Amino acid sequence: MRLGRVSISLRLTLWFATIFLLGWVAFGAAMWFNLKHSLTQERRATLTRRLDRLQELLLKTQGEANADRYGDFKDFAHATGNGLSEVFRADGQRYYPSPSSAARNFPWPSATLSATKQFLLVNSSGQFYWVLSRPWQLGADKIDLMAAAPAAGNQLILDTFWSGLLASAPLLLLTSSLGGYWLSRRALRPVDRITATARSISIRNLSKRLPETGSADELQRLTETCNAMLARLDSAVGQIRQFTADASHELRGPLSFVRTVSEVALRNQKIDEESRACFHDIVGEVAKASVLLDDMLTLARADARSSEAVLEALDIGMLLQQACAHALPIAVERGLRFSTKIPEETLWAAADEQTLRRLFWILLDNAMKYTSAPGEITVSLRAADAALLIEVRDTGVGIPAKDLPFVFNRFYRADPSRSQTEGSGLGLSIAQWIAALHSGALSITSELHHGTTVQLKLPILADQEIHSLLSLQNESA
Repeated sequence: MRLGRVSISLRLTLWFATIFLLGWVAFGAAMWFNLKHSLTQERRATLTRRLDRLQELLLKTQGEANADRYGDFKDFAHATGNGLSEVFRADGQRYYPSPSSAARNFPWPSATLSATKQFLLVNSSGQFYWVLSRPWQLGADKIDLMAAAPAAGNQLILDTFWSGLLASAPLLLLTSSLGGYWLSRRALRPVDRITATARSISIRNLSKRLPETGSADELQRLTETCNAMLARLDSAVGQIRQFTADASHELRGPLSFVRTVSEVALRNQKIDEESRACFHDIVGEVAKASVLLDDMLTLARADARSSEAVLEALDIGMLLQQACAHALPIAVERGLRFSTKIPEETLWAAADEQTLRRLFWILLDNAMKYTSAPGEITVSLRAADAALLIEVRDTGVGIPAKDLPFVFNRFYRADPSRSQTEGSGLGLSIAQWIAALHSGALSITSELHHGTTVQLKLPILADQEIHSLLSLQNESA
């Protein structure tokens, strides 16, 4: 898994866990060395106190007989260090006989006297011992006092400490990871809200703004910057919408004038045939331009949310049947088979009659445009899952799969074979807007050279909603 493809919260958790682990290892190593140093110094202090007591003993027994002095030394060695004590002369010989076999066989450091005391680590039969050597003047004799103590106790403590450190690492790592993930999610929660809001903003609702955190941090500054950008976009898009609406509206007058003049000229019996053909072309092109301007004006109003549609309780079956009756003669003229599957029962939906009629006609007109004789068009209506499903199915040229995601885009035309058919490429955009206006959904499935099915889904009215809307309609009437 690439680190760049995971979420920020998970990346922060991984970084936090890694830093914590490295910090824990560094802390553990520092504590281990500190403990080792403390134990070593403690062992040195113990051996120092033992040699201090040995010095006191030698001074105290200096006037006694040698046998008594040796006995006192032997007792001291056994009492304080399991017999691991020795006193050497300057020539390396023992000042006293070894107090124990362990002391006799122990690999004591060289007995040559040094100017300062030494603290050494010595290996004896696979075990390590700390040895403290201290030169001392006893009367006229220069001697070297030595005492040893096993280092195994220190090593056991160090091993136990390190084992405990390693054993606690997984639990602490898990705890730190969970805590880091929780903190990162909590810190990034405003980002999730900003992301959700940003995803909901489209060209139709640019007036919406991202929620501000009020935290005076980087996220707050980012939100303010994005909101300022959205305000600029909203203003620019608003100007474009207004220009489109104004241009569409203003151009309708000149086009109407040109069409009227052309139609009057066609009534003149004295014009030649060439001029008559030109005026016919002008009338046809002006009619197309008028339709395009009407469509553009409709979409401009849709973007500005200035629709005058009023939703009423309507019998969708009857409305669809009327639209099909209007399309039937055209289909028959083009050599198409036209069939309907509309139930006789009344199926109610909240709809605006004028816009819904336009939607039905757009779907039927497209089906007839892109179906060649002897093709077939089937229109059906049924209720399913608290919704009305209207389907317009044809056996026409179909739509390539690569074009299906874009068919609702404005001015989009599919492959050249479909582009040869007259149309502005705005019909399905208007149909989608009308469907959204009715809280419905429009979807298209198609197979190239096998036809297209357009499905309109409208919410069906419950009985209580029907009575309520009908009452309002009667009161307004």
